[in-house]
Amino acid sequence: MKTYKRQAVFADLTDYDPFAEEHYFIEATQWHNGEGFAVEVQAEEAFKFDLTWFQFEALKAVIAKLEEL
Repeated sequence: MKTYKRQAVFADLTDYDPFAEEHYFIEATQWHNGEGFAVEVQAEEAFKFDLTWFQFEALKAVIAKLEEL
């Protein structure tokens, strides 16, 4: 068994979303093995998801293509 600290970044959604309420936030936490990260979003409905760095690159690519439409 081992303990460790993880890298995480937290942001209030009110800084980015004009419809966000005071307690809404987003947080990304890097996996201990460095192969990806977990994202937690607290808004009207809370949700979490995990992505590898390769999946994140693919997501950025499809969003960039979507912005071209």
